[in-house]
Amino acid sequence: MKRTYQPSKTKRRRTHGFRVRRKTKGGRKIMKNRMRKKRTRITIS
Repeated sequence: MKRTYQPSKTKRRRTHGFRVRRKTKGGRKIMKNRMRKKRTRITIS
């Protein structure tokens, strides 16, 4: 049986990357919260 998680750098970047997060209001909210927490990595890539 195949597992559900098949890691791929490209797919990861396209769904959770900086440009994708910036596009939506919800994504910007996530980034803002992470900046507030002073995370070193705000998003992937």
